[in-house]
Amino acid sequence: MIGARWLQEMAGQLAAVDGVLAVALGGSRARNTHRPDSDVDLGLYYERETLDLGALEDLARRWAGRRVEVAAPGSWGPWVDGGAWLTVNGTDVDWILRDVERVREQCHRARRGQFGFHAQAGHPLGFLDVAYAGEAATAVPLVDAGGVLAGLRELVTPYPEALRAAMIDNLWQVDFFLDGALKGAKRGDAAYVALSASHAVLLVAHAWHAAAGEWATNEKGLTANVARLAIESHGFAEIATRSLAYVGRRPAELVSTLTDLKTIPRPTGDVRA
Repeated sequence: MIGARWLQEMAGQLAAVDGVLAVALGGSRARNTHRPDSDVDLGLYYERETLDLGALEDLARRWAGRRVEVAAPGSWGPWVDGGAWLTVNGTDVDWILRDVERVREQCHRARRGQFGFHAQAGHPLGFLDVAYAGEAATAVPLVDAGGVLAGLRELVTPYPEALRAAMIDNLWQVDFFLDGALKGAKRGDAAYVALSASHAVLLVAHAWHAAAGEWATNEKGLTANVARLAIESHGFAEIATRSLAYVGRRPAELVSTLTDLKTIPRPTGDVRA
């Protein structure tokens, strides 16, 4: 198990690599929702022009005791930038690269109420671009000598009102997904119905987080977490879980699932934490 002292030491060594401007603890450990076996996610906020990948690989080898490949920016897809997976003293430690300028751009977009979901491996709904802003707002800085993380956090704290409104306005897509899926339901197309229903539910879950002023950075645990928000969500998480647990096989069952989801609780512009 990697302890707090070792984690801080690792962060200090990472911050000494050319191009790394700050290091932050992210993921479930930053939100204090982790399990004992949860990964340790470290965000490496870097400057693209000066990042020394070779030095990062040398450092990864010293910590892991074996050769570890550091994926260059863009090699994990257009949005999950790059980084490395290490195992240190039995603990999985993920180094996740974050281009500072790209993160800053998404912080400004969040302030303007702009966002989008983008195709990315590992993100079934799509990668939420302003999740970069959410990471900056919720991460725990370990090394931030130049105040980079502090400046990013200030841009998006508190949760931007324009983004809250935009997430709720985006709920028009929910009925679009559910109404469109009815055609597939009548043909017994369970896969199409399940995909459409899941997308609809996740969009509503994102909107509930926005209504509560809470950042959501990926789909994992997103629906269940609505029940823990400091806002009355009228049983959304329970209804969503029950509906998606068995969408059905026969047309009548599939239609029934979509009909139930049409009435799933959704936040409105008046709802706030």
